[in-house]
Amino acid sequence: MTRVDLPKFPTSHGYMSERVQQAYITAAIENGLLPADAHRMAEVVSLTAPGDTSKPIQFWQLFSVLGQDAIVGVVTRFYERVFADEPWFTSVFERVGGLHHHVATQASMWIDVMGGGPYYHGAEFRLNFHHAHNAMALMNDKGAERWANLMRQTLDASADLLTDDPRVRISLNTFLSYFMTKYAEEFAFQDRHIFGETNGQLKRRINFLRMTTAAIENLSTQELSDALAERGVDVSQYPDKQALVEKALMV
Repeated sequence: MTRVDLPKFPTSHGYMSERVQQAYITAAIENGLLPADAHRMAEVVSLTAPGDTSKPIQFWQLFSVLGQDAIVGVVTRFYERVFADEPWFTSVFERVGGLHHHVATQASMWIDVMGGGPYYHGAEFRLNFHHAHNAMALMNDKGAERWANLMRQTLDASADLLTDDPRVRISLNTFLSYFMTKYAEEFAFQDRHIFGETNGQLKRRINFLRMTTAAIENLSTQELSDALAERGVDVSQYPDKQALVEKALMV
């Protein structure tokens, strides 16, 4: 197990972070990516990324690793690409403001959601208003595809800002994919997951010695099987849940 010293930067909740965190966790539980008790797991709900590098970084923990300068750097590089793009795309942004305006507002939103504190005044109302009014011309298949491609190119060219922890890029991909899915549902365009690998399934570490009989019996068959297999048990010898429970009680 490799450990890193975290947080590198102090964290606090912002105007959006808690609501987005809770919404993501709920959706991830429904999709089987997080355990049913993820809302109570310290490594998940904390704003500080796990020091154990075998555990994923949730996107609201990114500020604890990256800090403000790196986040602003990524956003700046993205908008440099946006303002150098084709007129049909760039003009939508130009009508709202210049490069520095977009960097400031987007970076504030990222920092707020990623655990850097209250930066994005207006929170979700402001974000929703922006997309429904200022950016409506791009909230479609063509606009979403171009936006996602430019962001992926930006991330691919920004390894120098993302530290040498591979979990950071994966967490950023998860962040972007979550919001892309949200917007695709709201504005009825194709959901594009082109950013790269996202956080996989987080399995709860099960310690049978610290669990009551009832708690062990409430585990799913898969949880029992996986936890026993991690302890070197040949689970093929236990054909059903009851047999797995009885073996777990003996461990």
